[in-house]
Amino acid sequence: MAILRGYESEDGNIVYAVGDIHGCVQPLRRLIDLINPSKNDTLIFLGDYIDRGPDSRAVVNFLLGLSHDHHCVFLRGNHEGMMIDAVVHGNNLTLWYFNGARATVESYGGINNIPQRHLEFILNTKFYYEEDDFLFVHAGVKPGIPLAEQDPFDMLWIRDEFIYSSWPLNGRRVVFGHTPFLEEPLIMEDKIGIDTGCVYGGKLSAVRVDDLRVFSVPCHESTF
Repeated sequence: MAILRGYESEDGNIVYAVGDIHGCVQPLRRLIDLINPSKNDTLIFLGDYIDRGPDSRAVVNFLLGLSHDHHCVFLRGNHEGMMIDAVVHGNNLTLWYFNGARATVESYGGINNIPQRHLEFILNTKFYYEEDDFLFVHAGVKPGIPLAEQDPFDMLWIRDEFIYSSWPLNGRRVVFGHTPFLEEPLIMEDKIGIDTGCVYGGKLSAVRVDDLRVFSVPCHESTF
């Protein structure tokens, strides 16, 4: 189901941020249809494409295909970080499996069957992205620390210290995922949280940054 495009930004580039997907490919397809982005728009994905949900392989395939025709920015989530540690560096495999890796590995038919282009996709994810007065990041930032001095670990894992802070990054609004808000996205003056718990039976959500309109689709794909 696609919507008619009734909104245009001043420069013609509409920016959307998409929350945590976690292997839920059908909601992802429905959400992109709902957004109905043009080729001039920017789609910023906030990480956690894999783990817990039923088809991480299909999610990565879909995102790779989407990036051929649209301007996509792929940020790294803590689950991509764990996958890199385990698959690329051979570290902390138990930690990854404790956090939902089994569903990912099963979707590929085994760790050794993960295609190189999928590993390259994961390795090429960014820790953050800047657009005007917004910062996009998976988990958040350490309050009061300049962006250039932020620890990548915090960008992937931080929760309460960031969420309960006020203006954690020098007057810039931070758009993040990682921490689920199961009813609706968190919309505040200094931060916007758009993980709405898709893999936990919630919704997959995106926000149109220009006017803060929220787009959501229900998710019923959890294997968690």
